[in-house]
Amino acid sequence: MSTQALIYLFVAVSFALYIGIAIWTRAGSTKEFYVAGGGVHPVVNGMATAADWMSAASFISMAGLIAFMGYDGSVYLMGWTGGYVVLALLLAPYLRKFGRFTVPDFIGTRYYSNVARTVAVICLIFISFTYIAGQMRGVGIVFSRFLDVSVELGVIIGMCIVFFYAVLGGMKGITYTQVAQYCVLIFAYMVPAFFISMLITGNPIPQIGLGSTVNDGSGMYVLEKLDQSLQMMGFGPYTDGSKSMIDVFCITAALMIGTAGLPHVIVRFFTVPKASDARKSAGWALVFIALLYTTAPAVAAFARLNFNDTVNNTAYAEAPGWFTNWEANNLIAFDDKNGDGVMTVAAGDPFKGAPEYTGERGPAGNRLVSNESIPDNANEVYLDRDIMVLANPEIANLPGWVIALVAAGGLAAALSTAAGLLLVISTAVSHDLLKSTFKPNISEKGELLAARIAATAAIVVAGVLGIYPPGWVAQVVAFAFGLAAASLFPAIFMGIFTKSMNKEGAIWGMVSGLAFTFIYIAYFKLWNPDANVADNWLFGISPEGIGVIGMLINFAVAIAVMKMTARPPVEIARLVDSIRVPRGAATAHAH
Repeated sequence: MSTQALIYLFVAVSFALYIGIAIWTRAGSTKEFYVAGGGVHPVVNGMATAADWMSAASFISMAGLIAFMGYDGSVYLMGWTGGYVVLALLLAPYLRKFGRFTVPDFIGTRYYSNVARTVAVICLIFISFTYIAGQMRGVGIVFSRFLDVSVELGVIIGMCIVFFYAVLGGMKGITYTQVAQYCVLIFAYMVPAFFISMLITGNPIPQIGLGSTVNDGSGMYVLEKLDQSLQMMGFGPYTDGSKSMIDVFCITAALMIGTAGLPHVIVRFFTVPKASDARKSAGWALVFIALLYTTAPAVAAFARLNFNDTVNNTAYAEAPGWFTNWEANNLIAFDDKNGDGVMTVAAGDPFKGAPEYTGERGPAGNRLVSNESIPDNANEVYLDRDIMVLANPEIANLPGWVIALVAAGGLAAALSTAAGLLLVISTAVSHDLLKSTFKPNISEKGELLAARIAATAAIVVAGVLGIYPPGWVAQVVAFAFGLAAASLFPAIFMGIFTKSMNKEGAIWGMVSGLAFTFIYIAYFKLWNPDANVADNWLFGISPEGIGVIGMLINFAVAIAVMKMTARPPVEIARLVDSIRVPRGAATAHAH
């Protein structure tokens, strides 16, 4: 069977499985739609949470970014992994004990205000749509290459698939679908990593292979050879970082803190029976996540080595098949600047932006690009970093079934998170805006219908954002984490750990943090991307890390407003105590 036929088979079988589970577990009530009935086992929930968490950014894009950023890419590993520890220790059990379906519901009740609830919904929508843009782009990239369609059509196909199991199944359908998706994505990520580690180092365990010698007779270690290879090509050493200390700190902190404020992850802890199960779920999720995250650095290093060896100083006429495969999908390009027909990889992009092909071919046979070429730039090869993990099996000449498996895994990663985010958006509209704020007398049937209509509308918006994203998948996702850190996290944290924070402080804190962070990111990524250099950043902090400053602004504004306004009611202090004190604890007595 051909590789393309295997891809169709693997993708079709996995999609049939997801849709079948969604139909089998179709939600029949709002509780099943929002929190899967609240009876999911902690291990199952941990696996579903891991799939929800390990989005296209983790599966598709993270290793690609690390492959080209080297040491600087470690911020994504540290931030996303460490954030789960923060979430498990600080928020998960308390939010579960509170017993509300959603983050806006918690904020609206804790701060005794429908205005606070509405502001939280607005923050949630900003975060979720920013996050989902990355997922839908990931879906489009996978479909464009492996199903041989355009990225735009790939996004539309992904929208249709998500519609079936998110809109029909709700959280109940999504939970069990995500368990299946986790199994698919982790198997799809680990199998190529085992193969490639064995080919490069002779050691099948990638985590150990990264610290082993290359089996080419040179006696050099993997990272040592990668450093040497990149320096010969004009890059800095792979193991050295170029980011400033403050930017590394802020990006890592924003990703960690943003994790604890992400609504689609937090809602997962409402699906288990009791508060202690929420903590267990977080622990199991961390175990399942660690399988991929400890493998990603090895996958990144192996991918960069293979890319350098198969592309640099290779005649385009002799280009490997994987290069022309991805070139056909506009995700890689060769700009023959010196007319020698040989591909040269060096520091810097050969032209501005992604390739825009003219439809003609140059003397070397390469597809011509109409983009403005950057003069005095030695690099002749453009590569979309989001394709590295997907292209890795092809670069390493692995069997067709492994390539097909990676295609299915990439789709599983992107679609699982997209479904969770869409559910959060629909729940925010139907439960937090309609049921809790504007139409409290709506029937359960009407609320469920509103949730499904909201999810459908959200899918359309998500598709548009997937077709026109503001950056690489992992970068777009990092922006969502920054928005979460700057808006929802302070309100949740103060709502649990302080009795004195009032509604006015929480509202103005969320508004100020969200507004500052969104404007900063939009300025550098959307309105004036040419200015996105370290010299123009506030305190030298990039858009990926600015959420930390937004968070500090949120805390400062919230505390200042709190001191100038009335204290919260007495019953709110009792509510906070009931969240933080273990149920059944007796009063302490002196002896």
